[in-house]
Amino acid sequence: MHRPLPMNVLFVLIFSVLMTACSRQAIYETAIGFERSSAGLELATVKVDNLDIAYLRNRQAVNGDTIVMIHGFGANKDNWTRLAEHLTDDFNVFAIDLPGHGDSSKPLDIGYHLEDQAGYVARILEVLSIDDAHIMGNSMGGAITALYAANHPDKVKSAVLFDPAGILDYESQLVELVKEGGNPLIPKQPGDFERLLDFALEEKPFVPWPILDVMEERAIANREVNEVIFAAIRDAGFEADFRNAITRIKAPVLVIWGKEDRVINYRNGEVFVAAIPDAWLEVMEGIGHAPMVEAPKASAKLFLEFIGHNR
Repeated sequence: MHRPLPMNVLFVLIFSVLMTACSRQAIYETAIGFERSSAGLELATVKVDNLDIAYLRNRQAVNGDTIVMIHGFGANKDNWTRLAEHLTDDFNVFAIDLPGHGDSSKPLDIGYHLEDQAGYVARILEVLSIDDAHIMGNSMGGAITALYAANHPDKVKSAVLFDPAGILDYESQLVELVKEGGNPLIPKQPGDFERLLDFALEEKPFVPWPILDVMEERAIANREVNEVIFAAIRDAGFEADFRNAITRIKAPVLVIWGKEDRVINYRNGEVFVAAIPDAWLEVMEGIGHAPMVEAPKASAKLFLEFIGHNR
């Protein structure tokens, strides 16, 4: 079984790189590479139409089902490595950077509505020859996962929605802040990224300072495309169509929600499971907006129990 990189090993790694006078970017790349490797994953890219799409996949394929993982707004494929560490011995994992995110192409002139993004996922999986998989998504990626499952029922074994977007019957702190003209999800200046983590996560994983600095620099550099994407996904006119779409989902669906979520109120989970024909809800105490990051082992256990029950 793959093991996460112990903290003492990570400190030695960072210290060793620092002693070689490498840049913070080199430290980041080395550390993120070790985390991917400890999860049994490797980086790959694929051309999808006119877009370059980056993704993580198993270093060694296994004789098991496929899991596709779809990150949330402003996030990337590496949000899934700590969950994948518990799954890659038995499943073939594909964690995708959506267009506009991570290491994938970031055009400003394509559609970023949820339905558009679900279409990109469908095209990416077609190019990767993935046509029968468990699909997981967080936040925006949870809404995209739900739409993909609704639009391609024959290609989805199960769906797991971590704190999904798409329904806002119950408002959250984020909604209140956006109405007041602020948005903690889009870092604009130094210090904003750490505030984003404090806002989004209740159980923050340890991130050493050189890595945190690079993550912040990248987030600030992505501000323009993030503003375009956020404007598209907050389109209030889409919600009725989304609610109708998820009633068409045929696969079993597990909705996992952190009770301390300040981005999307956990009580919206009840609305999701009421709308989806075969859905369960699990609320995780003491967890925020990203259970797969904050409680990866517990999240993996819920998924395994869920698919075991539905076999």
